[in-house]
Formats: sequence, C-alpha cells, structure tokens
Amino acid sequence: MLGCRLLGHRFRFSSEGETMRWACERCGFEGGEKRYPTAEQAAGFARAFDREDRDELGRRAPVGLLPLRLLRAARRRRRSS
Repeated sequence: MLGCRLLGHRFRFSSEGETMRWACERCGFEGGEKRYPTAEQAAGFARAFDREDRDELGRRAPVGLLPLRLLRAARRRRRSS
C-alpha cells in the first residue's frame, strides 16, 4: 500500500466475458469494472488499456523528448559542416 501512496496505483486491466475489470497490481485494490455490448469489445479495451509505454520505449521516443532530439540533430549538423 505504501508504493501506491507514493507512486499511485498501477492498474492492470482484464476482461471476463462482456465485463472489463481493473485492479492495482501493487496492492490488489479493486478499481472497478465496466460492461460492454460484446465480449470482443471488452477484451479489446482491456488490451488497449493494459499496454504499458515502457514496452515500446526503445522504438519510439516520448513526445516530451522531441525538442531535445531536434536540438541534438541541429548540433550534429553544425558540427559536421
């Protein structure tokens, strides 16, 4: 529970039939549930919400780093010319 108080809950999403549920991975707090018209929709939303940005960190840079990447590219161009 201390980790959740300091860092916030780390919700994990799952689906069971037409119901999507979420709970904290750290402390087990049941966050809630939502029903969808079909089981496929519930599973699709659970997969989408359960994705972590850390999984693709090496493939794409966070948007907040774009100005830094542009600055570094400009510096490299000046040095090479």
